[in-house]
Amino acid sequence: MELNRLDTADPAVTGSIQAVLATLEQEIKAVREAVRRHIDGHPGLKQQAELLETIPGVGEATAAWLLTLLAAHRGFDDPKQAVAFAGLASRLRQSGQWAGQTRLSKTGDPMLRKALYMPMLSALSFNPAIRAFCQRLKANGKPGKSVGLAAVAPSSSTSPSPSSSPASHSTPIMGLRDGR
Repeated sequence: MELNRLDTADPAVTGSIQAVLATLEQEIKAVREAVRRHIDGHPGLKQQAELLETIPGVGEATAAWLLTLLAAHRGFDDPKQAVAFAGLASRLRQSGQWAGQTRLSKTGDPMLRKALYMPMLSALSFNPAIRAFCQRLKANGKPGKSVGLAAVAPSSSTSPSPSSSPASHSTPIMGLRDGR
């Protein structure tokens, strides 16, 4: 917001706005470093972060968000619970013989869906298995954004095992009890 003000600000206040911007940049760097140190200081978190970062489109910032939002204290028993928590499970609308559209429930955590959005776009561009799955869903009449999120949802609750391809995610991560 301050950067937008800088373009139209009176020359008398541009110095002040630039000082605020510099302070904000320093604080952002300090917080990112604190998060990095925290993850590096806990071997379990570090291992989970490294697994998450092997998923195409998931970088350091997204991995930290996912570690926070899908923390072990949530106690998911299986990946389906994590997908439902994210609001990425499908919701069927029907009554009697009438059947409406199946959509994403979106009843879960909106911050988690937001954290998955950019990795979803990356996966659509660079992961051939997810791209093919999305094309198949679109051909069946599914709307665009929910197609991408639905395609990434199963892979976001599990991470790739070292021997698997990026398209097949099979090693459980974050908050799943009993090693499942």
